[in-house]
Amino acid sequence: MAIEIGAEAPDFELRDNHGRTVRLSSFRGAKNVLLFFYPFAFTGVCTGELRALRDRLDEFVNDDTQLLAVSNDSIHTLRVFGEQEDLEFPLLSDFWPHGAVSRAYGVFDEDKGCAVRGTFVLDRAGVVRWSVVNALPDARDTDEYAKALAAL
Repeated sequence: MAIEIGAEAPDFELRDNHGRTVRLSSFRGAKNVLLFFYPFAFTGVCTGELRALRDRLDEFVNDDTQLLAVSNDSIHTLRVFGEQEDLEFPLLSDFWPHGAVSRAYGVFDEDKGCAVRGTFVLDRAGVVRWSVVNALPDARDTDEYAKALAAL
């Protein structure tokens, strides 16, 4: 079960597609966070969702908001994927310990070995203010994230 609205978001530290360490708590007090879990790089639905975020990037990466996309892929896979798709936001690797962050947010599918499509809007205090969790084949609506962020 996904973490509940109103709960404090579990802190984490993951490496991004360039090998840099990103810590969720580093955004507390400074930015809202759009935390976007997706199953795997290079798959059809995931690629489409990430392209949609890329095409509206100014709404999700700005002075008020930081987009963090998390998958269970290795940083090497994410580096190639990010370069191929021209993704200029952190692609975080929840590869090892495998799925630890996805599990903390309640969006890890144990049978498939990957995160399901979970999205969380966190306010500057690190509290979950909005979320949606979709099954693996079901794409999410980017407009919903924009509305949730605008409501903060």
